Amino acid sequence: MSGSTVELTKDNFDEIVSGSGFVLIDFWAEWCGPCRKFAPVYEGAAGRHDDLVFAKVDTEAQPELAAAFEIQSIPTLMIVRDNIAVFAQPGALPEAALEDVIKQARALDMDEVRASVAQAQADAEAGQGGERRDGE
Repeated sequence: MSGSTVELTKDNFDEIVSGSGFVLIDFWAEWCGPCRKFAPVYEGAAGRHDDLVFAKVDTEAQPELAAAFEIQSIPTLMIVRDNIAVFAQPGALPEAALEDVIKQARALDMDEVRASVAQAQADAEAGQGGERRDGE
């Protein structure tokens, strides 16, 4: 791994992800062929987007993080903006697809995303409340 990416562990995860507005996370393992194929694509993007944080989670060394994010297959790319996961997809993306995902994530209106998350949480809480209905 080059100096352009950060190794995430259970010890530094919150500090790095919470302290950065835009983080791409590559969940990977040494034994994973598609992960090794994706690595140079990811490193190349890290070199082109030095304003973003590119991080890697070795799922073998950090099983707690992989479990916390319910990672079922690797590689999985996750993008976190303002502490909200806005993208998560397994599979080794080709360079053009990775660039497109980054472009789309940059273009998100985070105020709209936060409002959507808040609404989803409110809906979930209302659904768990049984008889309680908001607005009645």
